[in-house]
Parts: sequence; structure tokens; C-alpha cells
Amino acid sequence: MKIINEKGKLFGIINIVDLLVLVAAIAVIAGVGYKLFAPQIANAAAKQVPMTVTVRVRGATPFLVQEVQRNSQVGKKIVSGSSYTDAVITDMQIQDYVQQVTTADGSIVDALDPSKKDLVFTIETTVAEGTAAPAIGTQEVRAGRTFIVKTNDFETTGNIDMVDIADSAE
Repeated sequence: MKIINEKGKLFGIINIVDLLVLVAAIAVIAGVGYKLFAPQIANAAAKQVPMTVTVRVRGATPFLVQEVQRNSQVGKKIVSGSSYTDAVITDMQIQDYVQQVTTADGSIVDALDPSKKDLVFTIETTVAEGTAAPAIGTQEVRAGRTFIVKTNDFETTGNIDMVDIADSAE
């Protein structure tokens, strides 16, 4: 039996060009699958440690403050895209919004805004131990970054004030 017959088929079964196209398609599918699922598999296999994130919404308008007072977000899961994550809002505080203003004599002083407030959310979840890029859903979590606080019925953007990832020794 010939390896390539007179019709150009490999072992008399498949054309060489068709085989190369099939191998290329399988390689592309495997590459996409690896890119999509490898991080999830690695995270599932890695030891999980607790992470606490504090997000501050600076100068929230009165209607937003009234909404979180009316509809508490404590205990609700964070949403990423259209799916729930394992992250949960465990605490929410309303604090005075302090801003700097210039006085008549030109000096700059801290002053309390009479109507705006800061909303401070505490979010808890778990991340893979030793992760270089902690994340909640698709959002990377690092102090100083913006973060979208999104639940099934609430969404606003704040800045991350603090990230605390527990040591594995705990």
C-alpha cells in the first residue's frame, strides 16, 4: 500500500491539503480552549485564601445615598458581566465627603460637603494563593484602581482604597 495514492490521498483516505486544514483548525480550537479555560483550571486547583477589598465612592450624590439606605447592598453578591461572582458585600458605610476649598483669603482648607457623602463598601472573596493578579470577576483588584461595584440591582464606580490578601499561614 502506498502512503500517497495516485489521487493525492494519504493512505487512500484523505487529501493532504484537507488534512493540513483539519490539523490547523484543531490547533486553533485547542489554543482558544486553553486560553479560555487554563486560568480557571489553575485557580480551581490552587489553594484559596481570603481577600478583603475596600471600595470608596467619593462624593456620591444624595439620590444614590438615599438608594443605598433604602435598598441595602450588604450581603449581595458582586456581578461580573451577567454572572454572579463569589465576592460578597459584607459592609457598607456612609461617611462625610471632605473636599478642599479655597477661602476668601486664598488659603486652602478641608470642608464638609453639605449634601454629598462617601460610600465605603467592604467586599470579601477568595483568590488563589500567591496570585500575581488578584481579581473579582474580570476586574483586577489593586489599591488605587477604579472598581465597578455591581450587584443585581445596583451599580456605581469607586476607587479601591485597600486590598488585604490573607497569608497562607493563617
